[in-house]
Amino acid sequence: MKFSVIIPLYNKAPYVVKAIGSVLSQTCKDFELIIVDDGSKDNSAELATQCITGHDNCQLIKQANAGVAVARNNGVAVSQGCYLCFLDADDWWEPTFLDEVGKLIAEFPDASIYGTNYTIVNETKRKTRVANVGVDDGFKKGYINYCQVYAKTLAMPLTSISVAIPRIIFNEMGGFLQGIKLGEDFLLWIHIALKYKVVFLNKPLAYYNQDVEQNSRAVGHIYAPEYHMLWNLQDLEQYEQQNADYKILIDKLRVNGLMCYFISNKYHNAALKELEKVDWENQPKKIRKQYKQPIAWLKARYTVMKIGAMVKQILISLLFSKL
Repeated sequence: MKFSVIIPLYNKAPYVVKAIGSVLSQTCKDFELIIVDDGSKDNSAELATQCITGHDNCQLIKQANAGVAVARNNGVAVSQGCYLCFLDADDWWEPTFLDEVGKLIAEFPDASIYGTNYTIVNETKRKTRVANVGVDDGFKKGYINYCQVYAKTLAMPLTSISVAIPRIIFNEMGGFLQGIKLGEDFLLWIHIALKYKVVFLNKPLAYYNQDVEQNSRAVGHIYAPEYHMLWNLQDLEQYEQQNADYKILIDKLRVNGLMCYFISNKYHNAALKELEKVDWENQPKKIRKQYKQPIAWLKARYTVMKIGAMVKQILISLLFSKL
């Protein structure tokens, strides 16, 4: 069997039927689908079971709620395919996703992770768009420097819904780091990319759904440092001296991702310690100036921006519901 598709599932009843349907409708039929219900409290598992009934290449397994990393790892553990693909239960694929990834693998067999571009869907804001991944203009497919591409626009070139990984590489890396609540997928991608070749197809074949309720998304929440990807890179510290591209990327992620921690009473010291690692001379003047402003001012500004975003979202939702 060529592909194993793993869908972690937790309270995604409004979306899971579409996600599963996009897998079952793949033009490539050489796959198995494994859905891992992570202790859902709604009827997600029942809906998923109905979708896969009669499909011998599909199964649903259940676990007590343990998080998406554990769910994906457990799905892989019972799978048999040579290549592993992952799809979140609120996202979906183009019908040719597996077919085109298979062609990519055949053309570049020495790579250790394969990714495609993806479409960001936000119908509420009517801003559906192809992700502005930082590949060169006119780039169609081939090897990429993952760190350079990611750092260019900070739009993820590899996501948990648009990659294929050889099973041998996944096992070598130990799978997804368990317990991480933000960026568990990034931690796996970066470990692979710093050691092996990355191939990218600049064609949107997956759909990243941003119309999901904010509470069910990892992005936008403040987690304790032990659950955040930026505090779990200790084993890669050597690359900050050895790999300039990695250093540029990780510093960009720090200065852009740690402001909410920097201004918080609870996590300020932890953020400050992490920000001490940044090469500030290479950061934009705007960023350097921002971090030098008084904490009280930054907190007020952040609060106003957050309230404004919430009001805007409510107004857009009300307008959209009347159309």
